[in-house]
Amino acid sequence: MSFDAKHFLKTVSESPGVYRMLDSDGNVLYVGKAKRLKARLASYFRGALNTKTQALVARIHDVQVTITRSETEALLLEQTLIKELRPPYNILLRDDKSYPYVFVSDRHPYPALEFKRVRHKRNDGQYLGPYPSSNAVRESLALMQKIFRIRNCEDTVFAHRNRPCLQYQINRCSAPCVDYIDKQEYQRDLEHAVMCLEGKSEQVTGQLMTAMETASRNLQFEEAARLRDQVQQLRRLQERQIMDTGSGDADIFALVERPGGLGISVLTVRQGRMLGARHHNPENGLDLPASELLGEFVSQFYLGQRRDLPQEVITSHSLPDSEILQGAFSEQAGKHVRLTHQVRGHRAQWLQLARTNAEQSLATQLANRTQLSKRFEALRDALGMQATPTRLECFDISHSHGEATVASCVVFDQDGPVKSDYRRFNIEGVAAGDDYAAMRQALIRRFKRLKQGEGKCPDILLVDGGKGQLNMAREVFEELDVSHIRLVGVAKGTTRKPGLETLFLETVDNSLSLEGSSSALHLVQHIRDEAHRFAITGHRQRRDKARRTSTLQDIPGVGPKRRRELLRFFGGLQGVRHASREELARVPGISVSLATSIHQALHG
Repeated sequence: MSFDAKHFLKTVSESPGVYRMLDSDGNVLYVGKAKRLKARLASYFRGALNTKTQALVARIHDVQVTITRSETEALLLEQTLIKELRPPYNILLRDDKSYPYVFVSDRHPYPALEFKRVRHKRNDGQYLGPYPSSNAVRESLALMQKIFRIRNCEDTVFAHRNRPCLQYQINRCSAPCVDYIDKQEYQRDLEHAVMCLEGKSEQVTGQLMTAMETASRNLQFEEAARLRDQVQQLRRLQERQIMDTGSGDADIFALVERPGGLGISVLTVRQGRMLGARHHNPENGLDLPASELLGEFVSQFYLGQRRDLPQEVITSHSLPDSEILQGAFSEQAGKHVRLTHQVRGHRAQWLQLARTNAEQSLATQLANRTQLSKRFEALRDALGMQATPTRLECFDISHSHGEATVASCVVFDQDGPVKSDYRRFNIEGVAAGDDYAAMRQALIRRFKRLKQGEGKCPDILLVDGGKGQLNMAREVFEELDVSHIRLVGVAKGTTRKPGLETLFLETVDNSLSLEGSSSALHLVQHIRDEAHRFAITGHRQRRDKARRTSTLQDIPGVGPKRRRELLRFFGGLQGVRHASREELARVPGISVSLATSIHQALHG
């Protein structure tokens, strides 16, 4: 079966990451990185391609992606995978056993940060690295030059300057060549740059913030502003480096569930650097709780296998018998192995990235055209229909205690969600909390247009809510004389647990209960959950818009006296808008609960 690029691209993330192109035997053909995965992968399947790329695309049977937090992380992971997998369509450089370093000389009063590729380090200065590629070194040098204004000229050029060069003019150098900066201050900037390259940017940030406060107290505002800019740039650098901490060996397991499937991603981190992610989609065990299923997977992944156990195994769920598993892992590895699901800092970021990859992989797997076709056929058989349905619509209602009621209509065909046909209906003129009246208004607006020849007719209409909503839909169809559309009501079970839903076909007297593993039920759950998500999103947007435009007069509990106190305390309405909950609660006559209500009304 040929690779369906158009269908695959619907599910690809816009995030940065690495992609692996595989042939029909599962062999990796090509490894690449992208700042935006969707755009990069789409470029392979449209427009004019050179001969080599055409040959590559013709052999693609599958594409696997790993999401990263930045393009820099994608670059590092790409180089690791190329060296490990040696794909035939990548440029494979010979290993000459020389590695790129950042070099700081100890024989110059104003040392530069230099790029050096050496086989053996010497005693002529400090070598930082090695780095995985020359691009990584040059990018790091450019960043340090931008933040700390470290010179990058040759020593011979430095010795013969009598005025600043262009680098000083664009604020990329402090011009030590003409004594615009003293040796002590330059050394301090150089030390900060070296500490950042060693992964100690948090310590540098603390030192710069202390210096900034001191400069501000001494009324040295230009110096304080320069230090503030350095702190801000370092904060951005720390966000980019969150996956490259320089230390830590861990495997991270994340499990995600959706109607009809589950996915497990295993993220591998060694010496603080992500080496890649593997995705698994177990076909059995759907009836097990997530913690038990993940526990079985993790134990089978290591025990009895020839896999190197890391110092730490991090999981997205608390595993049963975790102490026993930890002991078994430690015994097999011959060292202490920590098993945990409660993590903070950069380890929490690793776990979140593993979840993101698991969600992406599962979304791609569930959107597979073959699987969707099987689900539509299963739904046809479950409902006893002659022909396989080609278009499903599902309606749902969302509000907060009757406020900002919104109805959603989502559409699925045999390729999955048809988002261009999604619609939202802002419900007006019905009693607060009357879901039946809200459903009636949305259905009348939708199907009145259909009777007028606008839009496409669905084969099946699903309404979330069970008997009452099904009866309302039946009344609307009779009123508008709508026929040839199969009506299905979806009622949650008594525990509201997925897999226990009851379907009502056409009337409340004709019910159908499907097995939790039924493909037909998975399709119904999928479209029902999507309608629920789309309705909630629309409701929140409408509610927050109304609250952001609120004035003090519109807030319950805020009368003339309290309005006057608020305006006096903060000096006007803008001051009230910028105040936190805690600051609002300090106003005389404003309680903590009322402060919360005011803050929510003004900010959503």
